[in-house]
Amino acid sequence: MKRGGLLNAQLNHAVSGLGHGDLVVVADCGLPLPPGVPVVDLAVVHGLPAFADVLDALTADVVFEACTAADESQDSPAGAQITSRFDDVAYVSHDELKRLSGGARLLVRTGEATPYANVVLRCGVPF
Repeated sequence: MKRGGLLNAQLNHAVSGLGHGDLVVVADCGLPLPPGVPVVDLAVVHGLPAFADVLDALTADVVFEACTAADESQDSPAGAQITSRFDDVAYVSHDELKRLSGGARLLVRTGEATPYANVVLRCGVPF
């Protein structure tokens, strides 16, 4: 039994296989799921789990060196959640973000039902 950190077995397994430069998408429940990208679907009902909670759990366990979000998120509640957690956020159109998600190593689907609550995170290294 783990002491803490990520408890979801599927998410834990997927995170353990990530390497430097791999892309991880944390998505709201409405983002289209790209074909061929492994998905850990945590969504239970609208709002559960929340985007921010999943983002916090992941960033506590994984080193991320870059964050990309949709331009459209900048004036949304999701945008505030993103900028409060990452110092430097790159912005692209929502369509480009969906295209980038197709190259991800992992997509984590939350129950978030707030528009534009999606990020593409690039894995870093802890040294």
